[in-house]
Amino acid sequence: MNAFNQHPCQAFRARELHELLGMPTDAATVNVTRSCLGRLTRQGFLTQPGRGPYQKRT
Repeated sequence: MNAFNQHPCQAFRARELHELLGMPTDAATVNVTRSCLGRLTRQGFLTQPGRGPYQKRT
C-alpha cells in the first residue's frame, strides 16, 4: 500500500510493483502479490481500471 500512497494516480501491474519495491520477479512470487492485490481490490482499497493494472481508490 505504501507504493500506492506515494503514487496515488498511477496504476501498477503486479510485476511492476515487484520491480519498484526491489522484490524478486519470478512467477510464483508475482502470483502471490497478484492475489493479494485482488483481495485489496475486493475490500475496496484498490481499483482495477482494466485487466491487470491496480490503482489506489480515490
